Amino acid sequence: MTPIAPTRILIVGGGGREHALAWKLASEPGSNEVIVTPGSDGIAREPRVRCVREIDPLDPAAVVAVARREAVELVVVGPEAVLAAGVTDALREAGIAVFGPSRAAARIESSKAFCHEVAAAAGVPMASGAAFRDLDAARRFAADLAAGGGDVVVKAYGLAAGKGVTVCDSLAEAETAIERLFATEPAGTVVVEERLSGPEASLIAICDGRDAVALPLSRDHKRLGDGDTGPNTGGMGAYSPLPDVADDRIGTLLDAFQRPILAELARRGTPFRGALYAGLILTPDGPVLLECNARFGDPETQAILPRLAIALGPALLAAARGDLRAVLPAAVMADGRLPELPGATVAIVLAAAGYPEQPLGGDPIEGLDQAAASGALVFHSGTSLGADGSVRTAGGRVLSVVARATDLAAATTAAAAAAELVRAPGLQHRRDIGSAAIAATAAR
Repeated sequence: MTPIAPTRILIVGGGGREHALAWKLASEPGSNEVIVTPGSDGIAREPRVRCVREIDPLDPAAVVAVARREAVELVVVGPEAVLAAGVTDALREAGIAVFGPSRAAARIESSKAFCHEVAAAAGVPMASGAAFRDLDAARRFAADLAAGGGDVVVKAYGLAAGKGVTVCDSLAEAETAIERLFATEPAGTVVVEERLSGPEASLIAICDGRDAVALPLSRDHKRLGDGDTGPNTGGMGAYSPLPDVADDRIGTLLDAFQRPILAELARRGTPFRGALYAGLILTPDGPVLLECNARFGDPETQAILPRLAIALGPALLAAARGDLRAVLPAAVMADGRLPELPGATVAIVLAAAGYPEQPLGGDPIEGLDQAAASGALVFHSGTSLGADGSVRTAGGRVLSVVARATDLAAATTAAAAAAELVRAPGLQHRRDIGSAAIAATAAR
């Protein structure tokens, strides 16, 4: 069957991930227009992209109304909060094709306890842990992990935009993190897990409820500072491919993680149609699941979409309709991964002063045209236009600067140079995205 390219697409969201999706989908053959709601001033700069700004993306009825008014053929949901709000459920009930799981299936991200439950039932190896509503029980579990010689990770129970995680170096630090979350979590629930050792990998699969095909592997950098120091953030950069995990292993990883989870969710009557993100840690005993997300990662999406050698729109539409095999070649389905371009990409996130605790906004940003002229892609995450037409900071993570090159070392150099061209008061970014992988490769 000839792949069907959606000609009019609605993307729900307004961050760097949605900007990258709009950039990719609007550039593909057959695409007439990509509409983004609420979008941003930066996203609206893309050719064949239009933003509908005055919409609450968490209002299912409002999103359905926009999709109907614009006569879109496909809706792509970006942020996790939109999934948890039931927007995809409302779109499906309205007969509109949507790439994104139902609210029930999205619990794989919105409830860490549910993720553990599904992983256990599916036979997927996952870091041991438990959810607690009782402060003393959580402390005792952390103490038991520490007494057994292990370290501890403390997580917010629900959605936290990637920032509700504390990787603890001592029992005292774990106890402090537990107490802080119990004081702030509305549900009064905290997850305590064992801390595993090894490099991490992000594997994102496009799923139609039964089958899955994967995007290129990538590696996110959560800590704010160089050398993985400072607090956890939503992500300060990513790169692809991974020198320590060959892309030809993707099929094996899908068999170990996404496919069993898909089967278990389908068995429960909540088939998953959307982007199923497996956050993996590569331990000496093999890969282990750290978490699942129910959507494209950010900033992983910015790093991996430029590596795709195939149009994304037809695959997303086929997944939304529940039949990837109808449009993807048998060889792609057997291999388990979408074709990718040679070379490497590196994405560096530029964050506002004070991020992640108290980000500041309203400062003018200079150097955007110079960064683009260097060959880098610039995706807007938190910017706005000032009254004078200048681009200004308007969020915690402000921009992602992405460079493409023949190999990881060249891409790292190019991304770092482009990031240095962008200036704003207090703007901060890591200068070591990809450097550890380059050093490890050189040492082999």
